[in-house]
Amino acid sequence: MSGEGRPTARALNAEGVRLAIVATRWNSDLVEVMTERAMICAREAGTAAPTLVYAAGAVELPVIAQQLARTHDAVVALGAVIRGGTPHFEYVCDAVTYGLTRIALDESTPVGNGVLTCDTHEQAVARSGGPGASEDKGYEATHAALDAALTLQSLKGTE
Repeated sequence: MSGEGRPTARALNAEGVRLAIVATRWNSDLVEVMTERAMICAREAGTAAPTLVYAAGAVELPVIAQQLARTHDAVVALGAVIRGGTPHFEYVCDAVTYGLTRIALDESTPVGNGVLTCDTHEQAVARSGGPGASEDKGYEATHAALDAALTLQSLKGTE
């Protein structure tokens, strides 16, 4: 796992930014922590209460995120995919990453990708933002999505 190269988070004033979070019900022990951390980031940035919805699993994230991107300024997708003994892991990770990226581009709405893709549960715990974790992906994905939304808003004022 590498958080190497991670930028220092800048303070955000995202008051008025409409934020949505979609989280999976799979690996809920991890995703609940990530969702809590995402909500803390949103609160610290000054956003109103984010819309929070749940998806069955990671494959369902993109379609729900796309609908949310049509009515929000930023979307955050949260989940955890842990490698098993079959190639299914690669298919799911590729599909989710591609889907979330495509939504951001098609809808011109930032989508924070907070979907952990780990070999083990222990690696996922270390990235989830819980006590003693070395990384905080729920918070980081939310911060990135809000930061991008603010940048897009500022660019619209220069057209």
